[in-house]
Amino acid sequence: MIVIFVGLAGVLGALMRFGLDSFFAQRGRFAHGQAHHFPLATLSVNVLGSFIIGLAGGFASHAELSPDWHSAISIGIAGGLTTFSSFAVATVSLWQLGNKFSAMVNIGLNLVLGLGAAWLGLSLAA
Repeated sequence: MIVIFVGLAGVLGALMRFGLDSFFAQRGRFAHGQAHHFPLATLSVNVLGSFIIGLAGGFASHAELSPDWHSAISIGIAGGLTTFSSFAVATVSLWQLGNKFSAMVNIGLNLVLGLGAAWLGLSLAA
């Protein structure tokens, strides 16, 4: 049963990611597949996913969240939402197009904001 639960949660995470991608694409901030734009959608989903995993981990450590719910949220929702591969491809593409500063900013923001969001989630759940 947990497999189905995690799978359904993964669908929710993927739909959330699609929604954020669409939101940024409609505003011209990031056109999917156009690497010369800064990947705000990817940054947003990775930071949000880090926060969600931190929050779930914090609640799970206090036994306020069952292992099944923790798996559904962390593996399903956050796993379906976040994307390391898109982050990697966008960063390399920016670099190859000569946008080295943007590539480095993307790395820094994903790292700093992602870790900060995970810390915030863990702290809020404490």
